[in-house]
Amino acid sequence: MPAKKGQASGSTATTSKKRKLDPNAQKYYAVRTGKRPGVYLTWNECQAQTAGYRGAQYKSFLSRSDAQAFVEGRNPSTASDGSQEVRYYAVAVGRDPGIYTNWEAASVAITGWKGPKYKRFDTRKDAIEFIRTHGNEAAQKVLREQEGQEIGPPAKKSKTSSPEAEPNIQCIYTDGSARGNGRAGAVAGVGVYFGAGDPRNISEPLEGEIQTNQRAELTAMLRAVEGVSIDQPIRIYSDSKYSISCVTDWYRNWEKNNWRTKEGPVKNKDLIEAIRTKIEERNAAGTKTLFQWVKGHANDVGNVAADALAVSGAIRK
Repeated sequence: MPAKKGQASGSTATTSKKRKLDPNAQKYYAVRTGKRPGVYLTWNECQAQTAGYRGAQYKSFLSRSDAQAFVEGRNPSTASDGSQEVRYYAVAVGRDPGIYTNWEAASVAITGWKGPKYKRFDTRKDAIEFIRTHGNEAAQKVLREQEGQEIGPPAKKSKTSSPEAEPNIQCIYTDGSARGNGRAGAVAGVGVYFGAGDPRNISEPLEGEIQTNQRAELTAMLRAVEGVSIDQPIRIYSDSKYSISCVTDWYRNWEKNNWRTKEGPVKNKDLIEAIRTKIEERNAAGTKTLFQWVKGHANDVGNVAADALAVSGAIRK
């Protein structure tokens, strides 16, 4: 007997419902904000990236495409029940104005800023309207860049070291922080800043027993290179001349001398070699990996943000 009109759609809905209730169905765990954003196949992997991470955002999905959409900040077609709702934090006046999807990043944008204006919203539309109404020129410029539309007069050029003549190069700011550096009981943190509200931003404790500022700085560089595809040209900004010299100059003599100096074995060899391996892989693919020193604590927006992320990471140790 032919199916009645509308019967097929009802059957499809039933099938879809059964799939959602199937305990054996593959789930995809999307981490939008965490130690390392991305899509994971097990809850344990997801938990490892979010446990203890303030402002973590994550959801489970039944399709990889929906999970990836969530990671990228787009609206997935379906989400699992009981997952965290997205909140939008609008920073109209602050160190780094813009719209954020986690308090961790938003707090970095306002900490230490005199007279900040910010507010949490349930929708991106309301967050945009708040910045349109209360934002200064810097905020209006950021919003134009984020939304791709004209909303006000051009803003004055903000203080930054990012070169405008290199539109295809991803600029990344890295920094390390160590409370009690060089003393017993020191704790260090890693900060990597891709941009305002970027889910790739990193704020995490330094791994390992040796907790020094130098290891934190080098680890931040390694995380930065790991956070982009092999074909994406990058320029890494750091206020650590030591770290930049390690991976662009000094390593040559160290390799010739079997990683030894007059004082003994080269410190932080493991991190330096790991970064050099990534650079050489990118060189083989014809991809630029550039480094540029920036003066620390000099109101450079990217450097200040990376420093705040690093400090926050050390606090969570």
